[in-house]
Amino acid sequence: MAYDKFNILTSTAVPLPIENVDTDQIIPARFLKATERKGFGDNLFRDWRYHPDGTPKTEFPLNDQKYTGKILVGGKNFGSGSSREHAAWAVYDYGFRCVVSSFFADIFRGNCLNIGVLPVQVSPEFLQKIFQAIEADPTTALEVNLPDQTITLLSSGAQERFDINDYKKGNMLNGFDDIDYLLNIKQQIGDFAQDTPL
Repeated sequence: MAYDKFNILTSTAVPLPIENVDTDQIIPARFLKATERKGFGDNLFRDWRYHPDGTPKTEFPLNDQKYTGKILVGGKNFGSGSSREHAAWAVYDYGFRCVVSSFFADIFRGNCLNIGVLPVQVSPEFLQKIFQAIEADPTTALEVNLPDQTITLLSSGAQERFDINDYKKGNMLNGFDDIDYLLNIKQQIGDFAQDTPL
């Protein structure tokens, strides 16, 4: 399933300065029955966002109106725990296109890249700069430049490079998942098969 192309994202960010956020917190197990990617955003961080009676917890960042944007900034070891791809679906469906952390669980990182969410891993020092800047001014914006593989704190100009697999980078720039990529090179695959003796 294709998603919007990712090139340069300039946005404010929602801070979640909590370490070891696991996938059961991102999307609790009781919401995993659906097989389509839609609707999961409503239950992103469900047990942290809402009281048992369904009323919002006003102290949680996603419920604080001063925090907005398409970038989620999380603490170290974001997306740990079980490998459920629904966690990435929930992040995307809520409206986030980028998650920033100083460390990601590998499976969560891969699941994000498969559906159009860019995981940007930065140094612990740079992550703290981001948190401090947002705390001082919630309108602080970040620029995430996928072609250059840089993330910039626009208020100060502080910048870091981030790593990404070349194949996944190409897919995100084109808005491709793995199936879209194969369909895009269908002609080349056919030509190779025709020219290659059995």
